[in-house]
Amino acid sequence: MLELPENLPVSDLAVGAVLSAVGLIVSFVLWRRRGAASGLRGLAWSLVPLAVALLGLMGVVWEFVRGVAGVLTGLLFSPLVWAGVVLTGLAVVLYVVSGVMRARGTGTGRGGSKEVEGSEGGGSAAAGRVGPAEPKGERGSAADDLSDFGDIEELLRKRGID
Repeated sequence: MLELPENLPVSDLAVGAVLSAVGLIVSFVLWRRRGAASGLRGLAWSLVPLAVALLGLMGVVWEFVRGVAGVLTGLLFSPLVWAGVVLTGLAVVLYVVSGVMRARGTGTGRGGSKEVEGSEGGGSAAAGRVGPAEPKGERGSAADDLSDFGDIEELLRKRGID
């Protein structure tokens, strides 16, 4: 007859055996529905509780699970923890917003801010420029823009492209 070691409580062995039996039933269902690979993986996980019980580690595992559950419930019901969660979320939002602002070049404060240049240039179109702000009126009319095309047309004619 099989003798149990003195340091192995029967209750730990019973818990391990019951958990393994439940796992074996689930593994059988997985094998039938999803195939042999899922079934074998389930079988492997099903043997772990019985192995833990036979190694005498069920008490250690139980203390670990109780400790993790205690920490989680302590975190869940603590107003100070929720205040920390809110502050962490606020910090993440502020960090992301500052990254977007840096990418757009707003609020950088380098040598005169772009918001000041934008207000002198007259609107949001001037705020997006990187160079110095153009005073109003320096920009040419539509006819000046078309003269640039005339130069291009002349160059194309010289090359024989019509």
